[in-house]
Amino acid sequence: MIYDADVLIIGGGLAGLTAAIHLAKSDLRVTLLEKHTYPQQKVCGEYVSNEVLPYLQHLGISIDDLKPARIHRFLLSTATGKTIKSRLPLGGFGISRYALDQFLATTAHRAGVIIEQQMEVMNVAFNNDAFTVITSTQKKYTAKIVIGAYGKRSQLDKRLQRAFFQQASPWLGVKAHYRANIPDDQVALHNFDGGYCGLSQVENGIVNACYLANYNSFKPYKNVDSFQKRVLEKNPHLRHFFAGATPLFDKPLTISQISFSRKEPVENHILMCGDTAGLIHPLCGNGMAMAIQSARLASELIIRFFEGELATRLSLEAQYTKAWSAEFKSRLLTGRIVQSILTSPRTTATLLSGLRLIPGLLPIIIKQTHGQPVLVTQKPLSVTNSINHQQT
Repeated sequence: MIYDADVLIIGGGLAGLTAAIHLAKSDLRVTLLEKHTYPQQKVCGEYVSNEVLPYLQHLGISIDDLKPARIHRFLLSTATGKTIKSRLPLGGFGISRYALDQFLATTAHRAGVIIEQQMEVMNVAFNNDAFTVITSTQKKYTAKIVIGAYGKRSQLDKRLQRAFFQQASPWLGVKAHYRANIPDDQVALHNFDGGYCGLSQVENGIVNACYLANYNSFKPYKNVDSFQKRVLEKNPHLRHFFAGATPLFDKPLTISQISFSRKEPVENHILMCGDTAGLIHPLCGNGMAMAIQSARLASELIIRFFEGELATRLSLEAQYTKAWSAEFKSRLLTGRIVQSILTSPRTTATLLSGLRLIPGLLPIIIKQTHGQPVLVTQKPLSVTNSINHQQT
């Protein structure tokens, strides 16, 4: 049969767009379905580790064009305001999802990716070694490979009967942009009772304030403004920030039911990328880089599959599961451990005391939640080798 696409990608965030660019540049026909439209603000810490820069450069993506904030320092505070500082082992950059997603979408379009916006996927069926994808408009697509990159939690997860969807998700995320005077090269993580708030610059001197809160701690206050004033601002650093900051949004963005439960990187023969495959706690500041890295892993293996180096779909899925686990499993475990510490004021204070005695320990902990820069050397796929140009 002739497929509508070699690879169909569900979701046009960082993982989906990066994979689309990589695959299209290797002469594969790629269709990407995005539920919303570009550009969009998203609840996100908007800090990216420099570990992904060599890969982005390989794809011809110049982050410098977006004039991001360059971030090299880290500050951690307890709920009572005690602090510790460190240099970031690799450093990173701050860029809004509004700017970055639009930039990647434009790059993907120029690479030949077909991008369908306002297109929600309702069902994915796998039969006779091929996928059929049905959208909310009853449009039907066929593809040899499907990548799931549709975010943290979706009704599609329920339709696919993914196990994590049945588990409680007690976390709430809140984000807003501000004009404020903070160090432009620092990402700060400030604790409060029931969560933590990250502050860092993105492009154009804008400050991202994004926090994660346990819903049980949020529930008594009923709204974001009340929770901010009565809980977050007990931390003197957050109180000082919000007192001098000018909001740039009409109201903060919120997202609920954030799940950190274990997910499978391959389900129903779909290769899952980014938050769809696994979500690291935002306090680790590395979710955006992990999304980009997962796109690299999936794309490299998919190209090998189309070249015939991976002879079967099962070998592709096994190799992706193995590669994903090797790259991210230890990061996610470290994230869970650190999160369990930092959501308890008492253990946070104890950790901070220990880190003050052994300051070299903090960079080591940070390194455990980050990867190493990886330079891609894979050659582009020849059009003549692509099975999407054949009838099977």
